[in-house]
Amino acid sequence: MEEQQNAPVLSVKDWMITILLLAIPLVNIVMLFVWAFSKGENPTKSNYAKASLIWALIGIGLYFIFFVLFFGAMMSNMNQ
Repeated sequence: MEEQQNAPVLSVKDWMITILLLAIPLVNIVMLFVWAFSKGENPTKSNYAKASLIWALIGIGLYFIFFVLFFGAMMSNMNQ
């Protein structure tokens, strides 16, 4: 049987600090990686950071696909 791990509940103050740090450019990316892969981090914050990084990768992938399609369409129109 798997032992269930209980993590402390994050307070409103903890979430306010988290959101503040995520609002600062470049710091947000670094902190997401720290929270996602740090062993001593609260599992709730760690899961949130992992989900945020996955969404960021999906967004970057979609941006790249749309950029390639748009750039290809523009180049195709210029050659005609």
